[in-house]
Amino acid sequence: MTAVPPPVPRTLPTRPVDLAVVGAGIVGLAHAVDAVERGLRIAVVERDARAVGASIRNFGHLCTTPQTGTLLDYAMTAREKWLRLSEMAGFDIVRAGTLVVARSTAEMGVLEEFAAERGREQVRLLDRSGVEKSFPAAHSGSEIVGGAHLPLDLRVDPRAAVPALTNWLAAHGVDFFWNTHAGAIAPGVVHTARGDLPATAVVHASGHDVDRLFPALAEEYEVRRCKLHMLEVDPPGDIRIDPAVLTGYSMLRYGGLAATAAATEVRREITDRAPETLDVVMNLMFTQRPDGAIALGDTHHYDRTHLPFDEESVTDLVLREGARLFGADRLTVRRRWRGIYADSPETDFLVATPAPGVRVVSVTSGIGMTTALGLAPTVLDDLMG
Repeated sequence: MTAVPPPVPRTLPTRPVDLAVVGAGIVGLAHAVDAVERGLRIAVVERDARAVGASIRNFGHLCTTPQTGTLLDYAMTAREKWLRLSEMAGFDIVRAGTLVVARSTAEMGVLEEFAAERGREQVRLLDRSGVEKSFPAAHSGSEIVGGAHLPLDLRVDPRAAVPALTNWLAAHGVDFFWNTHAGAIAPGVVHTARGDLPATAVVHASGHDVDRLFPALAEEYEVRRCKLHMLEVDPPGDIRIDPAVLTGYSMLRYGGLAATAAATEVRREITDRAPETLDVVMNLMFTQRPDGAIALGDTHHYDRTHLPFDEESVTDLVLREGARLFGADRLTVRRRWRGIYADSPETDFLVATPAPGVRVVSVTSGIGMTTALGLAPTVLDDLMG
């Protein structure tokens, strides 16, 4: 399923690299990609044997269009980079866009407002028959009344794309030090379990683990860990769905949709019908894997440190709402997992300077796959002068 990570060099470099990156998730890799394009000498330090965090536990949905402001700017830049990298690094990218289904007049109202604001290049309204062409569950007996297609959005399988991108970077001279814990960072050096890594500049990109080395920064930005309940289920009736699929729950989560006047009525409808889904901050959505499995989710739970116990009742909610979306009696689970990412009520992007030549970078809004490749150039522009 995934490529083999590149081998670890025998020793750390003795002369300073231009850039040391701590963390081999998508945020760290994005900085390495930009540094390669600048012709820099780069080393990446990763505590695990491969990327196993948020970068491979997600839907693989590059959710460009529903973003706003700076998030949209970064997402649009990242979109073009994803397209180029898919060709250069040899991983598949799906250009089927996003299908947002509406199951009430209010939800359709959100999409109509959004389409009026963004125009047909970004948002194409669909009636129920139009939705059914991409999502067979939208038949005449379903709740679906219409929807919208967001053609600019992309989709990858993160379990394949992230390793492929890692191997591409290694082929372009980036040294990866796997199974290597970074215990401290100071100007000009990363202190690791393998010894000191000298570096002119350092980017710390360890996602939700900002507090491991920089607890004061984590406290300042109120960084917490967002825990997700996610599932892979069998596709009902072996259906194929090319685009990512969002629902009314997504209209409450993504800035471009949530800013519409009709979103208030959508929240009221969900509150009246199923308030328990809002209690777990559900964002009902899915993508389909290359092998046909449906990646379905998700819910959001916030804390600095989570207890290790998952409530099965939360998973039951996701399965219940997923079955309702598909018009199925039940869904069969193939596997389940806990997603986790950094969240901050203070900012969507944490970029801080704890010491000269050092940047702490974390996407604290759950859209690292969507935005990291757009964020990284702005960080390195500042860091490298």
